[in-house]
Amino acid sequence: MSPGSVGRGPIAFALFLVYVIWGSVYLAIRLVIEEVPPLGSMGARFLLAGALMAAFLACRGGWGRLRLTWREAAGAAFLGVLLLACGNGLTSVGQLHGVPSGVTALLIAMVPLWICLYRTLGGDRPRVLELVGVGVGLIGLAVLVLPHGGGGQSGLPVIGVAVIVLSSLSWSFGSWIKPRVWLPQDVYVTAAYQLLAAGAAMSLASVATGERLDGAIGPRAWGAFGYLVVFGSIVGFTAYAWLLHHAPLSLVATHTYVNPVVAVALGSVVLSEPVTPALVIGGVIVLVSVVLVVSAHARTRVREDSSATEFKVLLSDQKASGGG
Repeated sequence: MSPGSVGRGPIAFALFLVYVIWGSVYLAIRLVIEEVPPLGSMGARFLLAGALMAAFLACRGGWGRLRLTWREAAGAAFLGVLLLACGNGLTSVGQLHGVPSGVTALLIAMVPLWICLYRTLGGDRPRVLELVGVGVGLIGLAVLVLPHGGGGQSGLPVIGVAVIVLSSLSWSFGSWIKPRVWLPQDVYVTAAYQLLAAGAAMSLASVATGERLDGAIGPRAWGAFGYLVVFGSIVGFTAYAWLLHHAPLSLVATHTYVNPVVAVALGSVVLSEPVTPALVIGGVIVLVSVVLVVSAHARTRVREDSSATEFKVLLSDQKASGGG
């Protein structure tokens, strides 16, 4: 179904879901890892979400709907590890090291910039506006993380920031290489297997690193975990996939700019995370850079069908299967 063939109401509602859900997953992750180790909790999140999605798909289309070729299974597992285990799961590790949820969202928002760099290294010729956007984004990143103020401290842990930037680079690489990987044609089947592969990988990493649960899990952590499974990994992605088929890409792309704003606001209200001048200035610069890169790339998608495919992938900054 082409854009414009459905009413504004359903599109507005789906866009609202993507705005709120993918902007709030960083807060939910922070609430979970306050009580539960990050690798194990996010591994359990992905495994449960993948199992629920697979069961739902089987109920709707029969178990045959979940059949894959070896190439498709390998491709889904490969992208699941890149996008979700490394690209999404590592954000919980970074937040455990003290990076606020709002700053995490801003660092992840730079995914379109890294994709632009991967495209350049792959031989593509980005538009001048895209390169300008990348440069502006690096300035915003410097404002966010470099020491500032009288004490010469940024207040952001170097290890935590490095882990989140690494997760962003992993997600970006997975997004860039995705059109070149064998995958099932059914996007929901692909998502289910990616979730399961990511959950298995993170669970193994949790065991390998010796993570242990200390004490009982409180209701707040359980609630945040349930929110991540149902809304972050299922509802949000479903709404996003639906939007890609029913709304203009330029409209869907606005979630790239709105999600970090939602994350910063929620982190400030719920967890009293400080909104410093450096956060505001650096955040605005980063968002401007993302607007430049996404807008420039959107103009090139009409050149060939593959450009449109890559643009859809580029919009998945937070996450093809559930944000955060």
